[in-house]
Amino acid sequence: MIDRSALLAQSLLVAAFLAGPSFAAADEALRKDMAAVIALQGLPCGQVEAVQVNAENDYTCQCKDGNRYRVYVNTAGRVIIEKKK
Repeated sequence: MIDRSALLAQSLLVAAFLAGPSFAAADEALRKDMAAVIALQGLPCGQVEAVQVNAENDYTCQCKDGNRYRVYVNTAGRVIIEKKK
């Protein structure tokens, strides 16, 4: 007889393990995109270490050099970068 709860738990564990790399890859791509956007505005950053999603098209970025920025798209469709303290 098959223990269905054990089988379900194993299936969930495998699914979580397989999904992990895709989230990591998406996070890495987002960090690189944010670093490029910040650099194009001529602001110091170097490498983005962490990105917090505030809302759709609204992010807070933590740079390796200690700078923090809010990167968002305003109602006119323009990318705005604000330095955070």
